[in-house]
Amino acid sequence: MIVPSVDLRGGNAVQLVGGKEQVLDAGDPRPLVERFGRVGPIAVIDLDAALGTGSNADVVTDLVGRAPCRVGGGIRDRDAAVRWLDAGAEQVILGTAARPELLRTLPRGRVMAALDAVDGEVVVDGWRTRTGASVADRMAELRPFVSGFLVTFVEREGRLGGTALDRVPALVEAAGDTRITIAGGVTTAEEIAALDQLGCDAQVGMALYTGRLSLADGFAAVLRTDRADGLWPTVVVDELGTALGLCWSNRESLTRALETGRGVYWSRSRGGLWEKGATSGATQRLRSVRADCDRDALRFVVHQAGPGFCHLDTRTCWGEDDGLQRLARRLAAPEPQGYTRRLLDDPALLRSKLLEEAGELAAAETPDEVAHEAADVLYFALVACARAGVDLARVSRELDRRARVVTRRPGDAKEVLRAAKD
Repeated sequence: MIVPSVDLRGGNAVQLVGGKEQVLDAGDPRPLVERFGRVGPIAVIDLDAALGTGSNADVVTDLVGRAPCRVGGGIRDRDAAVRWLDAGAEQVILGTAARPELLRTLPRGRVMAALDAVDGEVVVDGWRTRTGASVADRMAELRPFVSGFLVTFVEREGRLGGTALDRVPALVEAAGDTRITIAGGVTTAEEIAALDQLGCDAQVGMALYTGRLSLADGFAAVLRTDRADGLWPTVVVDELGTALGLCWSNRESLTRALETGRGVYWSRSRGGLWEKGATSGATQRLRSVRADCDRDALRFVVHQAGPGFCHLDTRTCWGEDDGLQRLARRLAAPEPQGYTRRLLDDPALLRSKLLEEAGELAAAETPDEVAHEAADVLYFALVACARAGVDLARVSRELDRRARVVTRRPGDAKEVLRAAKD
C-alpha cells in the first residue's frame, strides 16, 4: 500500500533531501491532502516541531479533519500524543520519544515508532543525533508496544534513487507480526509492489510531488486481476456504505478518478471511460478508493447527487434503499410537506418533541416499546439535522471521530429537568 507523505515547514508542504536541504515547496497542503486522502492514510509530519524550530499544529489540526492521517514530528510526551489522537489522528508516530515507558501508556493500535536510520544506525532529534543502536535492536525493544514501524533510510530520502530493498527482508523478520512502512527513496510502482510482496507499505513523498510517480500508479501497484481484459470489479457505495452499483475500473479510469475526484469508470460496452452523471446530472464526488483483502476488487466511496445511481432513477441498481438514509433524504427534500414542514417552521415545537420523545424512550421497557420510541426519537433527530443542513454522513463521521478519542469524560447525567424548563 502507498502512504503519501505531507511534510510541513512554515505552514507549507515541503520536501527535503537527506532530511536537511529543502528542495521543493508545494505551498498549501490542503489540496494535496484532499487528493492523497482518496487512497488511504497520509503521513503528516511536522518538520518544524521535529527540529524544535516551530510548530504547524494549527495546520495539522485542519488536515486531520480532512483525511485519515498518521501524525508525527515533535511528539515527545504522552500529552502531545493524546492531543493528536483526540483531534482525530488515526495514529501517532513517535521517534525520539519512542520508549517503552511512554509507549505503554498509549493505545498500542494507535501508535507507530519512527526508526530513522543512517547506514543502519538509528538517528534521533530530527535525524541529527546518532544513537549507536541498529534498527533491528530498536524493533526488538519496542515491538510489544506499537502497531507499526516507520523505517526511513535517511541517506536515500528525497533523492529519487530508489529505496534499500535489500535491507528490508531482515527488517521484516525483526519486526515479526508488526507492520512496517518503508520511507526514503521510494520512486517507482515496481518498488511499491516489491515492498508489498515483502509485507511492507511504502511511504512516498518526492516521487509524487515531482510527478515521477502518479498517485494512481502507486495505488495500483499492489492490485491484481485474473481477467483477460485486466479490469477490476468496482463496488460503488455511498458515504454510509450502502451499495449503489457495480462498475469496472482499469488504470486509465482509476487515474482519471483520482485526478478529478469524480466517479469515473471503464465502460465495457463502449470500451472507454465513463464518468457517472456527465450527461444525466447524477454526478458523483469521489471520497475514497480502497482495495479489498485480496487486492483484486475496488470500493469507491462517493457522494451521489441527483435521484440516485441507477439509470432507472432509483437510488441503487437494486431499487430504492430504505431505513434511516431514505428517511433522511425525504426530510431534506426541497419542499417537505405535512408535519415535517410544521416542525421545520417551528423550532420550539421541534425542541419540545425531541425532549418528549427522548423521555418516552428512557421509560420504555419492552423490546417493542423501545423500537417504537427509538423510531420517534430518530425521526425528530433527523428533522433537526435537516433543519441545520446536516446529513447522516456528517453525523456518522462525528461518531467515528469520537470513537478515536482517547481522553474520556465521566459522562455523568446533566440537569435535564432544568434544561427542559429553560
